[in-house]
This record gives sequence, C-alpha cells and structure tokens, in this order.
Amino acid sequence: MMKSILAAVAGAAVTAALLAAPAQAAPGVPHVRGTGTVPVYSYENAIRESVWVQTSLDGDHDGTPDKVAVDLVRPRETAAAHLRVPVVMEASPYYSCCGRGNEGELKEYDASGTITKEPLFYDNYFVPRGYAFVAVDLPGTNRSTGCEDVGGREEVLGAKAVIDWLNGRARASYADGSPAVATRWTTGKVGMIGKSWDGSIANGVAATGVDGLATIVPIAGISSWYDYTRYNGVLRSPGYATFLSEVVSGRPEGACAANLEELATGSDDETGDYNRFWAERDYRPAASKVRASVFVVHGLNDTNVPTSEFALWWNQLRVPRKIWLSQMSHVDPFDFRRAAWVETLHRWFDFYLQGLHNGIDREPRASIETAPGTWVDQPSWPAVGARPVRVGLGQGDGMTGTLGASPSRGKRTWTDNPNLSEAEATATPNTPVPGRVAFLSAPLRRDLRISGIPAATLRVRVDQPTTELTARLVDYGTAARVNYLGPEEGITTLGTESCWGASTAADDACYLDAAEDVVTSDHAVLTRGWRDAAHRVSLSFRTPLQPGRWYDVTVPLQATDQIVRSGHVLGLILQQSDNEYSSPSTSGATVELDLARSALTLPLANGSLPPAGATAPPVTTEPAPAAKLSRRTARPLLP
Repeated sequence: MMKSILAAVAGAAVTAALLAAPAQAAPGVPHVRGTGTVPVYSYENAIRESVWVQTSLDGDHDGTPDKVAVDLVRPRETAAAHLRVPVVMEASPYYSCCGRGNEGELKEYDASGTITKEPLFYDNYFVPRGYAFVAVDLPGTNRSTGCEDVGGREEVLGAKAVIDWLNGRARASYADGSPAVATRWTTGKVGMIGKSWDGSIANGVAATGVDGLATIVPIAGISSWYDYTRYNGVLRSPGYATFLSEVVSGRPEGACAANLEELATGSDDETGDYNRFWAERDYRPAASKVRASVFVVHGLNDTNVPTSEFALWWNQLRVPRKIWLSQMSHVDPFDFRRAAWVETLHRWFDFYLQGLHNGIDREPRASIETAPGTWVDQPSWPAVGARPVRVGLGQGDGMTGTLGASPSRGKRTWTDNPNLSEAEATATPNTPVPGRVAFLSAPLRRDLRISGIPAATLRVRVDQPTTELTARLVDYGTAARVNYLGPEEGITTLGTESCWGASTAADDACYLDAAEDVVTSDHAVLTRGWRDAAHRVSLSFRTPLQPGRWYDVTVPLQATDQIVRSGHVLGLILQQSDNEYSSPSTSGATVELDLARSALTLPLANGSLPPAGATAPPVTTEPAPAAKLSRRTARPLLP
C-alpha cells in the first residue's frame, strides 16, 4: 500500500514538473523537451518481450552455438510512431541466483514466460523517457545457454553479441523460433551499466571496441580478474573462480563440468601466477580500443572490488570520462547519493545516447567524497598537482619507528604471526605487537591529502624462500568516519521509501531509502597492499628468495584519495600473513628490514609530513578488538 501511495505521489510530481517546463517538445520526438528527456510514455503499456541472441561460442560443448537470453522493455508509443530509441543495458549473472540492488531484486515472469519485473529502477525511470531497457542473462545463467566462465570470452562476447544484434549484426529469435529484428525499433546506441560483476562485463565489452556501445557506467567494476582474485601473487581465496561460477550457474548439474575443470586448472591456485587464463580476463591492455565514454563510480574503501580495479583502468583510458569516488565500501550510489545520482545518470545518458547537449561534458570530471556527506568537484583524478613524495623510515625508540625520517642505519625484525588481525595490528601502535612493525609520523601541522597510488618499497632479508608482505596506511586521530567495515559497508537501510520512475502492479519504482553509517573512531585504515615476495620480479613467475640475501620488494597499496587532518598522525603498519583479506600459506618467515634502503612513497596533492622526531609520538587508541569500526570476517565474496 505504501509503495502504491508513494508511486502515485511521484507520478503527480512528474506531471507538475512537465506542466512547469517552459520548453516545447521537439518536433516528432515527444520525449525530448529542451536539453533533456521527459517521461511521456506509458510504462504500464510498454512492450515487454524476450529474445535469444545467437553467439559464435559453444561454452557447454554441446555442438550448438550458445544463446544469450535478453529480457527487454521499450515504449509502445515509439514503436507505433516508428521512432527508434537508444538502449540502456545491464548484463548480469545475478538475475536468478542472487539479485540486484540493496533489496536483492530478481527477474520475474508470468505464466507464459514474459518478463513482468526487471530489477532496479532503470526500466521504470528511462523507458517513459524514450529509452529501451535490456537485461541480459550472461551465458550459463538464468535462461541463457552456455557456461559461466567468470569474466572470460564467453561472458564478454556473449554480452557483445547483444550489442551486435541491436545494430543488425547478429541474429536473435523469440521463444517460438521466429526472428527478432532490433533495428526496427532502436537507434543501436547502447549504454551499459552495472555494479560489481555487471560493471566488470561493461568494462570487458568496451575493451572490444564494439560499434554501437556509446557509453559505459561501471559501478565498483573489475578491470583485471587476476587482481581481483590475487594480490600481487597472494591468493585471495582458494577455488575462487569455480566458486563464483557455481554460485551463479543456471545450468543443470553436470552440464558445465568441463568448464569448471577449465576454471580450476587455468586459475592455477598453486602458483598464484598471472598466466594466459588471467590475461584473457584482463581488460586493461585493450584500454586503447575503448571508444565508449566511461563514467566510473567506486568506493575508496571498497573491500570487495579493490580500488586498483578502477584506478589502473581509469589511468589508461583516452576517451571522455567522469568519476565519482565515495567513502563507501561496495555500495551503489543509488544508496548513498540517490537524488544527485539519478539526475547525473539521466543527463549522462541523455548526452551520450540521445545526443542532447546539456553541458555535462563541460562540468568537472571528478566528484570526491572527502568526509561523510561532503563532496568536492575537481577537474580530474588523481587531484591536480598530486606528486610522488618519498618518505623515509626511522628507527624511533626501538619499539615504534618514525615516518618522515632521514635515512636511518637501523634495522627492524619480526616473525610472521598468521593469527594477527587487522584490528590488532593497527591498534596501540606504540605497544610492541608480535608479527607487526609500526612507523608513525609526527603530528601533522596541516591537512595532508593523499591522492593516487601509494607504495612501500622494502629492503628485506628473509629466512624462507617467500612470504606474504602486507602494508597498511593508517590515520590515527579521532574523527567522524563512514563505517565502511560495518554490516552494510557504509550505509544504513531506513524504513522509508522513495520512488524513481513509473510503476506497475508487478514492478514498482519504490525503494528503501538509505543513509550513511557514520561513526566516531580514533583511527582508520586508509589503504592496504599485499605482495608475495617470490613474485617481486614478475607476476608471471616466481623467483624464490635465497635466505641470507637482501632484496628490494615493492608493495603497491590500493589507490586512495583521503585527507588526513591537522593534528593527526599517519602510520605505516607492516606485517606478513593477512588471513582476513587473503589466504596465504604462511612460511613462518622472519623478516629483517633495512630502514636506510626502505621508504614509503605517497602521492601528495597538498601538505607534507613534518620532520620526524627521535621517537614516535604517543598515540592512544582503544585496544583491539574494541575499535569502533567493525571488523571484517574473511570469506569469498561475490563481486
């Protein structure tokens, strides 16, 4: 009842806005008014249909080309008037197994198999405004044939085939076998959107350079599946690729047994090497082929899809780009900046899919959340003027080292403690903790902005052929922070709803509201990084360490954009095994660190670290595990 009332209120508001609009509809295009599209078409009476697009692949090895199921909603009025419309498209493996959005919506069908509910608000909002919405079941999921290959050719080319069909280059049929022709109703301009796995496939399809794909909006998307499942040679979770495939598969048991074996063998958990299997699932080398504009959205504290996934992709793109970076973990902007998100997405699609010159291409490229609820627009990302600054490590008082020191002749030694949690490693940095070493800056004299990709270069001597090396950058100082390690990864779902588009009895446009989950804490991890020391030369092969010899090992941390406030202390925490964020095979190694040959490199946009004193400053934190920010529990995650 509440949803119906809210939908009615939203509809009345839309009608009032239309009546107040001064511009007249463009001749022959009723849904265009001025420089924007408006809701003039009936969502309830829209055409809803399903087609199966034929691909060139045979992922299930049954001798028949795989077919990708496509459920679409498009305006009936434009079809009757012979007007062609662009397409908003989301390709996903989650439509029948796991759901989309904060409320886990699934596709729903009537008794005849006709789509009655598409997850999320995209169809409710955009179809009345002169768009078609296309929801694609990735191969091997829901009603598609083939097998799930986790970011590989089957997924990418399966989704690409739909764009080819929308542009008349591929064949499709209805359930009765009759041909389905898309060029009768669409312009062929496509915008792909999606969060996590869905956004990853948008990246992959864009990297093919397919004609017709005008823009992509990857939200917390993956650009390299190797980097998602391994951290510079460190295994994130064993059997990750097969786990993901089995969770989302819609095929009968045994139909994809050969595919699962290929995933298990190709992913090569035993070595952690980057190989041909992972190269197929790495979209970054093909970034130069991308012709679509790209609107990236990512959480700076995403503990599911690490921030390197957006940063290394973003830095290689040479197309029109836009980026939003929040303080969230793995959260859709619909759930933390809803009104601004819907408006911005609407204008983005109007510009790139409808060809309406609304000025969004001339606005600041980047919008960054610098503190809970505080957003700052800037020309690009990283911040203009950000430069790498080398920060020395000092001996300190022998228990806690210093940051910002002149080269020190000292050394620090520690032995792996595989049971050491992040909370324990980062709390009470002035107190000796077995398995970690800590380095602290002097209290900052002014705000320090870190914008880009930090790295720790460590000169080490190890008594085993390899070990995992883990680095954490920590902001010590009391502040209000987004609780990104909380149960909802930075938000709190509320009991109220708001409506974004038109509704039917089967598919309403009303969603639970959400607010940022903000806590006051005395410290927070800003970014993390990991490396297997035996992969220091190359990710493609291992070069074992020789005990007793010194080696330089660089541990890249995840990309970040954070402001450390004046008076706070910046900390670098080093340890070995990290069983919360990875699944290392601990070697029980002892590491000796040469301070004079080691350093932290920070991409600083403003501010600098003050000179270090002879000893680290005292830092007070609550003892672990009573820290205000909730602890993460190790588990394989769904992207």
